[in-house]
Amino acid sequence: MVKKVLPIVYKIFQYLVCIFLTIMCILPFLIMVVNSTRSSGEIESHAISLIPSSYFMNNLAILNDKSFNAMTGFFNSAIISVGVTACTVYFSTMTAFAIVAYDWKLRNAFFSMIMCVLMIPATVTSIGFYKFMYSIGMTNNFAALILPSIAAPSTVFFMRQFMLSSLPMEILQSARIDGAGEFRIFNQIALPMMKPAMATQAIFAFVQSWNNLFLPMILLTDKTKYTMPIMVSQLSGDIYRTEYGAVYLGLLLTVLPLFAIYFLLSKYIIAGVALGGVKE
Repeated sequence: MVKKVLPIVYKIFQYLVCIFLTIMCILPFLIMVVNSTRSSGEIESHAISLIPSSYFMNNLAILNDKSFNAMTGFFNSAIISVGVTACTVYFSTMTAFAIVAYDWKLRNAFFSMIMCVLMIPATVTSIGFYKFMYSIGMTNNFAALILPSIAAPSTVFFMRQFMLSSLPMEILQSARIDGAGEFRIFNQIALPMMKPAMATQAIFAFVQSWNNLFLPMILLTDKTKYTMPIMVSQLSGDIYRTEYGAVYLGLLLTVLPLFAIYFLLSKYIIAGVALGGVKE
């Protein structure tokens, strides 16, 4: 009898843990949505509430009074984030393909150098990077935030590890025998096989770029080129009062595109997991 009950109890415990973790993940976003509909007084008196209020339009009006231009922020952040994501995923996959698909003498040394670069914090090089961008007149230019993403060591490492287990060299050799060029092999054969890994890295790259505040703040001084994080960081309110409802609404507007990107690309991740589960 005990042997029959223990598996049931263990399964119930697993479900309870999963439900608890799900609630803990969803609760902060739910509080953010609810607080975006509440006034500053309600938030200050009761910081946590799951009951929406009726101050959503007032908070939106406060955002407009603070020169919070959501459309401009969305447009600027979208240009930078899409450009960073495209450059990061494509060129990092190309670099990983060169490391995995070709046998050359300095291949391991080149990969070791990439790993060494990965260990250097970005903030260490930020001062020199700003001075370089200023000297060549690239401040207030989105290209200064997009082009450096071509070199993404963490994405190269991830794509290399994925290729080692999921990219069959026999197919590449067959394509070469049939007369296909190297760029055609990469774009038409390797890239479709890498979709799950590329989707995963695209989510990471987009989220990181969209939430990036430090570099855009020091490189962009023109208000018409401010990104959403910069605009939200300036919603500190007046000297004597902070409109918390407007701040939460600004955060909500900032987070919405991240959900859209995740739900758009999550099917490729799930497909990759399913493919790996049945692979012999």
